[in-house]
Amino acid sequence: MEEMEDFMDDSMHIGDMVEATGLSHRTIRHYDEVGLLPASTRNEGGFRSYTNSDLRRILVIRSMKPLGFSLEEMRELLDAVDALAENQKDQAARAKLDDYLRQAVVKRDKLALNLERADTFIADLRTK
Repeated sequence: MEEMEDFMDDSMHIGDMVEATGLSHRTIRHYDEVGLLPASTRNEGGFRSYTNSDLRRILVIRSMKPLGFSLEEMRELLDAVDALAENQKDQAARAKLDDYLRQAVVKRDKLALNLERADTFIADLRTK
Protein backbone atom coordinates (compact mmCIF):
# COMPACT_ATOMS: atom_id res chain seq x y z
CA MET A 1 0.00 0.00 0.00
CA GLU A 2 1.55 3.24 -1.14
CA GLU A 3 0.19 5.25 1.76
CA MET A 4 2.04 3.04 4.21
CA GLU A 5 5.54 3.43 2.73
CA ASP A 6 6.36 6.54 4.76
CA PHE A 7 4.90 5.11 7.97
CA MET A 8 6.83 1.94 8.54
CA ASP A 9 7.88 2.54 12.13
CA ASP A 10 5.28 0.79 14.23
CA SER A 11 4.13 3.77 16.30
CA MET A 12 2.07 6.60 14.88
CA HIS A 13 0.12 9.41 16.40
CA ILE A 14 -3.22 10.57 15.11
CA GLY A 15 -1.55 13.25 12.95
CA ASP A 16 0.41 10.52 11.17
CA MET A 17 -2.83 8.62 10.58
CA VAL A 18 -4.46 11.78 9.20
CA GLU A 19 -1.54 12.27 6.82
CA ALA A 20 -1.46 8.62 5.73
CA THR A 21 -5.20 8.29 5.14
CA GLY A 22 -6.48 11.73 4.23
CA LEU A 23 -9.15 11.36 6.90
CA SER A 24 -9.73 14.04 9.50
CA HIS A 25 -8.74 13.87 13.16
CA ARG A 26 -12.44 13.91 13.99
CA THR A 27 -13.20 10.95 11.72
CA ILE A 28 -10.36 8.87 13.17
CA ARG A 29 -11.48 9.71 16.71
CA HIS A 30 -15.05 8.75 15.77
CA TYR A 31 -13.90 5.36 14.48
CA ASP A 32 -12.05 4.93 17.76
CA GLU A 33 -15.12 5.90 19.82
CA VAL A 34 -17.40 3.45 17.98
CA GLY A 35 -14.83 0.65 18.33
CA LEU A 36 -13.84 0.27 14.68
CA LEU A 37 -10.34 1.56 15.23
CA PRO A 38 -9.40 1.54 18.86
CA ALA A 39 -5.96 3.05 19.35
CA SER A 40 -3.48 0.29 20.00
CA THR A 41 -2.10 2.14 22.97
CA ARG A 42 -2.21 5.48 24.70
CA ASN A 43 0.83 7.19 26.08
CA GLU A 44 1.11 8.66 29.57
CA GLY A 45 -0.52 11.88 28.38
CA GLY A 46 -3.48 9.96 27.02
CA PHE A 47 -2.57 10.49 23.37
CA ARG A 48 -3.56 7.75 20.96
CA SER A 49 -0.80 5.67 19.42
CA TYR A 50 -1.39 3.54 16.33
CA THR A 51 0.45 0.72 14.59
CA ASN A 52 0.82 -0.27 10.95
CA SER A 53 -1.90 -2.83 11.60
CA ASP A 54 -4.19 0.01 12.71
CA LEU A 55 -3.31 1.88 9.52
CA ARG A 56 -4.20 -1.12 7.37
CA ARG A 57 -7.49 -1.39 9.28
CA ILE A 58 -8.42 2.25 8.73
CA LEU A 59 -7.58 1.97 5.02
CA VAL A 60 -10.15 -0.85 4.81
CA ILE A 61 -12.67 1.34 6.60
CA ARG A 62 -11.88 4.24 4.28
CA SER A 63 -12.43 2.01 1.25
CA MET A 64 -15.79 0.76 2.53
CA LYS A 65 -17.23 4.20 3.28
CA PRO A 66 -17.80 5.42 -0.32
CA LEU A 67 -19.47 2.10 -1.11
CA GLY A 68 -22.11 2.88 1.49
CA PHE A 69 -21.29 0.19 4.03
CA SER A 70 -22.63 0.91 7.52
CA LEU A 71 -20.46 1.02 10.62
CA GLU A 72 -21.89 -2.33 11.67
CA GLU A 73 -21.05 -3.85 8.29
CA MET A 74 -17.53 -2.43 8.56
CA ARG A 75 -17.19 -4.00 11.99
CA GLU A 76 -18.45 -7.35 10.71
CA LEU A 77 -16.01 -7.37 7.78
CA LEU A 78 -13.10 -6.35 9.99
CA ASP A 79 -14.00 -9.15 12.40
CA ALA A 80 -13.92 -11.61 9.50
CA VAL A 81 -10.55 -10.26 8.34
CA ASP A 82 -9.20 -10.57 11.89
CA ALA A 83 -10.53 -14.14 12.16
CA LEU A 84 -8.86 -15.10 8.88
CA ALA A 85 -5.59 -13.55 10.02
CA GLU A 86 -5.71 -15.92 13.00
CA ASN A 87 -6.99 -18.95 11.09
CA GLN A 88 -6.96 -19.08 7.30
CA LYS A 89 -9.27 -22.12 7.44
CA ASP A 90 -12.10 -20.31 9.24
CA GLN A 91 -14.91 -21.14 6.83
CA ALA A 92 -17.45 -18.79 8.40
CA ALA A 93 -15.04 -15.87 8.15
CA ARG A 94 -14.14 -16.83 4.57
CA ALA A 95 -17.84 -16.96 3.64
CA LYS A 96 -18.40 -13.56 5.25
CA LEU A 97 -15.45 -12.10 3.36
CA ASP A 98 -16.74 -13.57 0.08
CA ASP A 99 -20.17 -12.09 0.77
CA TYR A 100 -18.68 -8.65 1.33
CA LEU A 101 -16.65 -9.01 -1.85
CA ARG A 102 -19.85 -9.70 -3.81
CA GLN A 103 -21.59 -6.74 -2.16
CA ALA A 104 -18.64 -4.45 -2.89
CA VAL A 105 -18.65 -5.42 -6.57
CA VAL A 106 -22.39 -4.69 -6.85
CA LYS A 107 -21.99 -1.35 -5.05
CA ARG A 108 -18.99 -0.42 -7.19
CA ASP A 109 -20.88 -1.23 -10.37
CA LYS A 110 -23.75 0.97 -9.23
CA LEU A 111 -21.34 3.83 -8.51
CA ALA A 112 -19.76 3.37 -11.95
CA LEU A 113 -23.20 3.55 -13.58
CA ASN A 114 -24.04 6.70 -11.63
CA LEU A 115 -20.70 8.23 -12.62
CA GLU A 116 -21.37 7.40 -16.26
CA ARG A 117 -24.79 9.05 -16.00
CA ALA A 118 -23.24 12.11 -14.35
CA ASP A 119 -20.66 12.35 -17.16
CA THR A 120 -23.45 12.16 -19.74
CA PHE A 121 -25.40 14.86 -17.91
CA ILE A 122 -22.35 17.14 -17.77
CA ALA A 123 -21.63 16.58 -21.45
CA ASP A 124 -25.28 17.40 -22.27
CA LEU A 125 -25.08 20.62 -20.28
CA ARG A 126 -21.91 21.64 -22.08
CA THR A 127 -23.61 21.32 -25.46
CA LYS A 128 -26.48 23.65 -24.52
